[in-house]
Amino acid sequence: MRKLGLIIAALAVAFGIFAVVRQRHARTGTLTISITDKQALAPLAPELLLTDLSGKTFSTSSLKGKVVVVNFWAAWCTPCTEEVPTFIGLQQKYQSQGLQTIGISIDDADGDLRDFYRRLRMNYPVVAGSQKVAEEYGGILGLPTTFIIGRDGRIQKKLTGSTDFAVLEKEVVAQLAASFL
Repeated sequence: MRKLGLIIAALAVAFGIFAVVRQRHARTGTLTISITDKQALAPLAPELLLTDLSGKTFSTSSLKGKVVVVNFWAAWCTPCTEEVPTFIGLQQKYQSQGLQTIGISIDDADGDLRDFYRRLRMNYPVVAGSQKVAEEYGGILGLPTTFIIGRDGRIQKKLTGSTDFAVLEKEVVAQLAASFL
């Protein structure tokens, strides 16, 4: 009998909470989530220790406070290589405002990657990626795949396939304008 009483009390509390939420929702006509709530829901970007093509090691945690564009690509992937000049331009245009682009190459031979990097005069770090790195980002199903990470270190957007740079730039600008608490 005591268990039944506890179950009834728990149901009454749950119903009360439901009624309050429903009443608030009915009053406003919509359920809103503030930008702060949305950011809190976004997953944290993985903290990785990476070594770029020049041998410089850096930690992605050192980029907190910057807007980071992480592009998974390969030199053998035509859509990927067609995007590189635009990433170079984006990095050049917004670097002084706190943007950092990182290229993570998947399945490229070291020499091919270095030649490509030099030939295109890439102005952002490029690292040789691995399956482990791809898994840290939730898995990469195809190339190119691009992530936008806010100043708070949270993944704000994932773009799969050829990047619509108007969408990417708009999101980068919004993240650069967002405050970092």
